[in-house]
Amino acid sequence: MGRANAEIFPPHGKGAIIGRKTRETGGMRLIADELRARRGGEVVFAGVSFALDAGEALVVTGPNGIGKSTLLRVVAGLLPAESGTLSLQGGDPQARPAEQMHYLGHHNAMKRELTVRENLEFWQRLMSGATTGGTPTVPEAADAVGLSAITHLPFGVLSAGQQRRIAMARLLLVHRPVWLLDEPTAALDTASEALFANLVADHCAKGGLLIAATHRPLGLSRPKRLELEAFRPAFAEDAE
Repeated sequence: MGRANAEIFPPHGKGAIIGRKTRETGGMRLIADELRARRGGEVVFAGVSFALDAGEALVVTGPNGIGKSTLLRVVAGLLPAESGTLSLQGGDPQARPAEQMHYLGHHNAMKRELTVRENLEFWQRLMSGATTGGTPTVPEAADAVGLSAITHLPFGVLSAGQQRRIAMARLLLVHRPVWLLDEPTAALDTASEALFANLVADHCAKGGLLIAATHRPLGLSRPKRLELEAFRPAFAEDAE
């Protein structure tokens, strides 16, 4: 497994975040400052910093094993950061940052034995406690990903692409302003990738924030970019 280091440099510098200038939206803002994390006892990345305003997207890139998934899990609150800070400004003061985020990892997090409807209803009940805002019903969310006709089927009989689209429908059931997506278009065909791009564009147009780790283009309009690079420990770390 590779180790990684992402550092923020001046414009055009190695490892810089590339994209639009942050906008004065007066809305939500997600800020990471000097994040550092370990995996299996070794440093995966250090010095990771970024800022996203409402309506902005960040695409995280880098070789396999470099730490993209670990970074998303740290932001989602699923893994602790060894150091650094993460703050979500302008959100619900009564909810923890993690309760205002959707996380979609490599796995779809659905029970194969349950029907599509039962899976989505479970997630809707589980996530609804700490969120506000109007959201689609289960049939409407399934329809948004083009699969309203198969909600009666067990999740396990669906194709890999259909399963991924149902996992995407989960993001629509309860409003959470921050989406954290790990290889979200895996197993999707070209038409489904376009559908996903429309869902993400709509989310950002409504002031949502997005962080996606991917090797593939997502159809986003001028996203910011963060490239994780091989982590090189200092001599002091080597001596520890």
